[in-house]
Amino acid sequence: MDIFTVLGWIFGIFLIFFGIVFDSKTGNWLVGNLWQFWDPPSVAITIGGTIAGLMIAFPGRSFAKLGKHLKICLFPTKYNPNEYIDQIVDFAKEARMKGLLSLEDKLSETKDKFLQSSLMLVVDSVDPEKVHNLLQAELEHLDDRHAQDREFYNKGAAFAPGFGMIGTLIGLVNMLANLNDPDLIAPSMAVALLTTLYGSLIANLYFTPVANKLKIRHEEEYLCKVLICEGVEAIQAGENPNFIREKLEKLVIQSKKGKGKKSENSSGE
Repeated sequence: MDIFTVLGWIFGIFLIFFGIVFDSKTGNWLVGNLWQFWDPPSVAITIGGTIAGLMIAFPGRSFAKLGKHLKICLFPTKYNPNEYIDQIVDFAKEARMKGLLSLEDKLSETKDKFLQSSLMLVVDSVDPEKVHNLLQAELEHLDDRHAQDREFYNKGAAFAPGFGMIGTLIGLVNMLANLNDPDLIAPSMAVALLTTLYGSLIANLYFTPVANKLKIRHEEEYLCKVLICEGVEAIQAGENPNFIREKLEKLVIQSKKGKGKKSENSSGE
């Protein structure tokens, strides 16, 4: 389990709870304050509106993936580039010593379906250009599919504050329309303020963090898939196993440098 994800949610919720119920002047815990931050119309406008917007923007299959994405965040598949490099180099040594056909017997040693299917292309003597095109198509499909999944959460992060602002406007209109009735001003003001709060919480504690976590998971998987593609093509070309290891290790280093440059650019911006 990714304990940092769980701790992040727990810590975030606790801090919000602490800010609501703790009285810094007296040092007391005013649990009754929680009811001041509960308003069904605000929940309906913000959460219901966000769900409605996502239903309009995305097909039903995007909602069906919510459980899968949560599992990816909490129980991620471990992608270790060094383990993939070791496997690929072992396959390269086997192919160099006994020929490409000998790889078929060793394929059962790996649990990665993509590595198995990629090496089978080599074992089946598929043309190198076709192998390259098939592997690149698989990488592009993976990138596009994961980008679409992340877009669902990016849109949710935009819709939630948007509907929070809509709720604020509704509350202000109701408040202005009932200035002569003091009993109706407070409920209208509650809707005006709480919808903005709810929208910000949903966006910053759920949608944005999940989108970023999925991006990190994608980069881990994508790097290992790239290593497989490069390694399989090198094996088919009959390259030296030591050279293959060196080339793949350089790809890992370049990937880390690329992430560092992206972080620097983001900070500069």
